[in-house]
Amino acid sequence: MSAGQPSDQTGAYCAAESPGAALSHSADSLALSTADTIRVVANARRIVVKVGSSLVTDEGRGLDRAAIDRWGAEIAALRAAGKQVVVVSSGAVAEGMKRLGWTRRPSEMHELQAAAAVGQMGLAQVYESCFSEHGLQTAQVLLTHEDLADRRRYLNARSTLRTLLELAVVPIINENDTVVTDEIKFGDNDTLGALVTNLIDADVLVILTDQQGLYTADPRKDPAATLLPAVRAGDPRLEAIAGGTGSSIARGGMITKVRAAQRAARGGASTVVASGRLDSVLKRLAAGESIGTQFVADIPRLAARKQWMADHLQLRGSVTVDDGAARALRAEGRSLLPIGVVEVQGDYERGEVIAIRDHQGEELGRGLSNYSSSDTRRIMRRASSEIEAILGYIEEPELIHRDDLVLR
Repeated sequence: MSAGQPSDQTGAYCAAESPGAALSHSADSLALSTADTIRVVANARRIVVKVGSSLVTDEGRGLDRAAIDRWGAEIAALRAAGKQVVVVSSGAVAEGMKRLGWTRRPSEMHELQAAAAVGQMGLAQVYESCFSEHGLQTAQVLLTHEDLADRRRYLNARSTLRTLLELAVVPIINENDTVVTDEIKFGDNDTLGALVTNLIDADVLVILTDQQGLYTADPRKDPAATLLPAVRAGDPRLEAIAGGTGSSIARGGMITKVRAAQRAARGGASTVVASGRLDSVLKRLAAGESIGTQFVADIPRLAARKQWMADHLQLRGSVTVDDGAARALRAEGRSLLPIGVVEVQGDYERGEVIAIRDHQGEELGRGLSNYSSSDTRRIMRRASSEIEAILGYIEEPELIHRDDLVLR
């Protein structure tokens, strides 16, 4: 199927009435010009790839090993090109149903959780087996909304995932369906993909589905509908085109992908929604080919993160640094190490934004502290190599990493 043809799948656009001809015509102005289009995957160093259930299961009969093997080959190519990759994958419930001999998806929560518990075993096994054939080591990571809502668990998940990536491991992430309830479910893996994108400061989210991308209208109803190759993620018209609030759209449909792209863009990451049915789709995206729809973030990831830190109105603490540390921050763009800290003010927890001041009390900048105020007081004026001996553990060698720091 070519990139300009609509899929025969019916779940991606709302089944309700079309927003109307006026909206369809105005949607044409959404598309960015070729000059504005950014090849976001080609330029990315860290990528989150969300793979829909239809791309990893065999028509509801459990996991499709051949398909997962193909994803392994593609991700190995991305790794060889120097890119870090995280996979958000569906498929646990379908695999659990197969192993339990169920032909119908259960409606009761406890039965869905049981299927997920059984299926997660298979999901991890198949990914490990298939990816290892391509020289990739994998790790299974299960998350719930509570993991990302709680500050300590959020930071622990962030540290774990970033460490896995530095170790050249491919994390395979799924919602922890074995313990979730309606109150804490992410709702869909598109949302989970966006949350993970912002969690690890990924450059781009790639959502692979059975659709070609976002069209100017429902292509099943409007033969004049055209694929939008690139749009600005923050454009408020996108939701109406994709289905709109309160429509009868299916879970995981195009509206969830648009909202996921908007969520990722708030952290400065762009999103690509493309068909996972296309041959070598990830390698082609990485080569700079325009496939699907690119939801371009209005500001770069690092700029968005640093703007958020700079605009922090309430700071619960600060540190004062010596002249050497101040010079390293200002002139050399270095991270702040514990040895450069001479005083700690306030009471703050790990992961909070704090101010950095010089001897005169002038604010040099702000950043996310890797250690609480109490721990910082214990390790200040000490070398990073001594942190573990003093605290009994080490989060990071830096008190504030340069990527988590913005200067005034």
